[in-house]
Amino acid sequence: MRIYLVGGAVRDKLLGRPVVDHDHVVVGARPDELLAQGYRPVGKDFPVFLHPRTGEEYALARTERKTGHGYHGFAFHADPSVTLEQDLARRDLTINAMAEAEDGSLVDPFDGARDLKQRLLRHVSPAFAEDPVRLLRVARFAARFAPLGFTVAPETMALMQQMVQAGEVDHLVPERVWQETRKALGEAQPSAFLRVLRESGALAVLFPEVDALYGVPQRAEFHPEIDTGVHVEMVLDMAARIAPGNDVVGFCALTHDLGKALTPDDVLPRHIGHEHAGVEPLRRLVARLKVPNEHASLAEQVCREHLNAHRAFELKSATVLRLLGSLDALRRPERLDLFLAACEADKRGRLGHENDSYPQADYLRRARAAAAAVSSEPFVAKGLQGPAFGEALTAARIAAIGAVERPQA
Repeated sequence: MRIYLVGGAVRDKLLGRPVVDHDHVVVGARPDELLAQGYRPVGKDFPVFLHPRTGEEYALARTERKTGHGYHGFAFHADPSVTLEQDLARRDLTINAMAEAEDGSLVDPFDGARDLKQRLLRHVSPAFAEDPVRLLRVARFAARFAPLGFTVAPETMALMQQMVQAGEVDHLVPERVWQETRKALGEAQPSAFLRVLRESGALAVLFPEVDALYGVPQRAEFHPEIDTGVHVEMVLDMAARIAPGNDVVGFCALTHDLGKALTPDDVLPRHIGHEHAGVEPLRRLVARLKVPNEHASLAEQVCREHLNAHRAFELKSATVLRLLGSLDALRRPERLDLFLAACEADKRGRLGHENDSYPQADYLRRARAAAAAVSSEPFVAKGLQGPAFGEALTAARIAAIGAVERPQA
């Protein structure tokens, strides 16, 4: 029995990045041997075990064979005769198909170390095309490693385009699309996720509402980048700077301008009412991908209200209170923080405006604090009840917001 460290742990060690997960492959062993040593079985489709002390994953070396469409269309084979190279051959990218032996030596049959140095995301074998999830994974790895200069190898992009044209991507289940998307939104450069999907043709299949934004012009005086799709890419990357790793803010950034794709041609490059028009395509996307309510509800608020956040200094105090109420911000200030992070990303995700300040965020936080500080006790003491109580409390909160200093509009 021989044990190897494999996959992302080896890749990240060679890149000098922190290693989060330590996965291992066991060659030349049977399940009963690991069970006898105290390993706990967890794999449903193939033999995977947890180490009795560290809890790390140990999988028996295996091969796989395509039996149908999609992610689940595979049959797996694991026995002591399966070699390490056979196991590595079934992996997606060369940089993920390396192993480290117990003596520290590198096993690299597909030149993953070379591709790390050349900053290339390259598929291991033609079998890559058998699993459509791999297309999403390449896009996600692009989002992670783009800051290091990684790009997709031309032959891999060509294979991905063939996969889309063959309809393999149509068999992706919503849960896996969302799982990979959510991870990508938490990466350092999420725009690369969109660009890879778009170049492969998968963006139009999986995210037609987002794909429709490319080529839609905006007013150059407000958006020097002009193209709405490019703007969304910039907002995504700005969100990653403002709220690193926060996929809720990332999803808000991705979907905040969906309404601009619906603007009639005779109105362009203006986008009157796009914040309201974007709600329906957002709801379609959310329903199709089964997006969690935490992401969906805040994304809808950002879609509807991001322009109000931008012009916060001009709003009536009653409108500010309504905005805060729609976010449930008096009870849950963290929702306001997420909302403001997405709105700031929108404001700064424009060509030449990346370093702009966003004082609206500070003002809205102070307005929230002022409204939340209003006590209901005086109204209770007066014996107010029902609508009268609510009206008095609302009036007091509006007055408190009105007393908050705001810059000149």
